[in-house]
Amino acid sequence: MQTINLIFNTTLLAFAVLLAACSRQPSTAQNSEEDKKVEVTASDYDERYIGIWVSGNYDYPVQKSEQEWKEMLTESEFHILREEGTERAFTSPLNNVKEEGIFYSAATGQPLFQSSTKFKSGTGWPSFYEPISKDAVVLKEDNRYGMTRIEVVDSSSGSHLGHVFPDGPKPTGLRYCMNGESLLFVAKGQEPPALVKEYLEKFPEEKPEI
Repeated sequence: MQTINLIFNTTLLAFAVLLAACSRQPSTAQNSEEDKKVEVTASDYDERYIGIWVSGNYDYPVQKSEQEWKEMLTESEFHILREEGTERAFTSPLNNVKEEGIFYSAATGQPLFQSSTKFKSGTGWPSFYEPISKDAVVLKEDNRYGMTRIEVVDSSSGSHLGHVFPDGPKPTGLRYCMNGESLLFVAKGQEPPALVKEYLEKFPEEKPEI
């Protein structure tokens, strides 16, 4: 019984550390003392956050059953994108991406972030200071785990990407802290995967310029 309690307590501690890491502010190297922003909670629905604010149902253009999602995504992708999971910090290869290109939704192929907006946050997850457009992401108040955060999902399917915090660098002061497994990166000049091609054929007006 003591062994079971020890494992349970260790798991809870690890989970708390994971949440705290994603919620922590970047190092002072990114924001000097005079650049620090006033804290804003999700309930304020401040216009500084870039995205579509949603408090109820939203009509996502890409609709699939959860079984269909399970069949097209890996187990870990499904857990993050459809079950609002979080990958372990510093595990995504996308943390080290420095090439010019576009980050797309791993669920639908929707363009989400320009590589030029990516920055090193020190949190262990790919971070961006703004989405590719205001309509690319949906923002929702997330009150789970005893804290108030702003959840970010893609506006094409409502698939979970991560959270946004008001402690990023200029020019927006925002940090879109994304799970690497929720994204696909296509470098400039690289052939995009079928998922991206199919999405842009269906929604040509969203084709990014790089």
